[in-house]
Amino acid sequence: MTDARAKKLSSWKRAKHRIAHSIKLRMVLVFLLLAAGMTFVFFTGAQKAFSMGWREAARPLLMDYVDRIAAEITNGGQPSVERALSITERLPLTVRIAGPQVNWASHPGQAESDWMRDKPDDSGPRNGEKWGNGKDWNGILQRDTADGHTIQFGINDEVFVRRPRLIGYALTSLLVLTLLAWLYVRRLLKPLDAIGEGARRFGAGDFSQPIPERCLHGPDELGELAATINTMGQDIQQMLDAKRALLLAISHELRSPLTRARLNTELLPETAEVNPQREALLRDLQEMARLITDLLESERLATKHAALQREPVALEALAREVIGELQARHPEAARTALHAAPGLPTLPLDPARMRLLLRNLLDNALRHSAGAPLPPELHLSIEGQGIRIEVRDHGPGVPDEQIPHLAEPFFRPDTARTRAQGGVGLGLYLCKLVAQAHGGTFAVRNALPGLAVTVTLPGA
Repeated sequence: MTDARAKKLSSWKRAKHRIAHSIKLRMVLVFLLLAAGMTFVFFTGAQKAFSMGWREAARPLLMDYVDRIAAEITNGGQPSVERALSITERLPLTVRIAGPQVNWASHPGQAESDWMRDKPDDSGPRNGEKWGNGKDWNGILQRDTADGHTIQFGINDEVFVRRPRLIGYALTSLLVLTLLAWLYVRRLLKPLDAIGEGARRFGAGDFSQPIPERCLHGPDELGELAATINTMGQDIQQMLDAKRALLLAISHELRSPLTRARLNTELLPETAEVNPQREALLRDLQEMARLITDLLESERLATKHAALQREPVALEALAREVIGELQARHPEAARTALHAAPGLPTLPLDPARMRLLLRNLLDNALRHSAGAPLPPELHLSIEGQGIRIEVRDHGPGVPDEQIPHLAEPFFRPDTARTRAQGGVGLGLYLCKLVAQAHGGTFAVRNALPGLAVTVTLPGA
């Protein structure tokens, strides 16, 4: 019983959620409620109007009609069964004659009318005066003759029998009308699906396919909305293209003066007084050159069709080479713990981009492992037909709310850090682009202690 009740509640919640989040269903429900309300108001108003005009118009006419029929049955004397039977064959009426000489009923199988019966729920007195909203039906449909007979008239129920088939037809018609309303509303609001898909594409950075503008007999509100969103998407694409073009142009233009500045710095005399400034200037120029290279690489990888020079790459050997290269800048890189699973597959990868990925991940881990009791760790394991790369440090980590932003360009968790300590915020962004360009995934999590970055690369 508990499971059935829980399942019922779950179904009710799903239906409620679907109605709450579906404009189509809500519009159909509004139409049905409006139709039901209009029907109720119409019939209630008609009933009230009929009740108000009953005593002034219909009641006198009905009493006069009953008087004429009663006179036809008696014909000035004793009630005649033959004349009463002729009337019931001609009109949808029932006739009951009760008296000292004639006792006859035209439809003995039918129950007495409500105004003639006692109260149905108790054994109280006759309820004739209250039947029919308080109308005195005894005085309208019952006549007493001079010889002591009583003639009672009623409606023949057999004429007004409602066949069950008519109820089925009515329900079927109601369902068909509801289905037609649903299909029309669905067709009317169909552009909302295309608008939602287009907005999601624009949000993901894909502006190649605009939202189709729906025009049936001229543009409607949904067509205007689609056109507005398309215009917004084009404007965003133009701004992004302009930003990318400006960034590429600046990066290219900075290469030449940086090369000349580095050449002039290297030509400075190597004396004890000049060497400290000379080395510091060379480091700054090298950092600027690396920044420009990273900017250009990020723009190349950010395009939909990043050009990759794939070739078979053994990641374990490449990782050892990168660790050796990093020892020139980080002597503690020699302590990096490399854990490679046996039998790692050789994957078709871009070696230059993979070298960039490993270098940035290890460089980030080494910079944030200063003073940590354990060195950074690099794990290479098999993930399906591909390889899983995880680089972990044992530093302080970052707050959980900043984890989703670590792979954004130029984002730095601690704004108080200097560039030498925290970089410029492009390292993890480039790693994410390299992973996505190879069809892989990129994820960051707090390892407690430290930070763990995981990259999965698919197989061939």
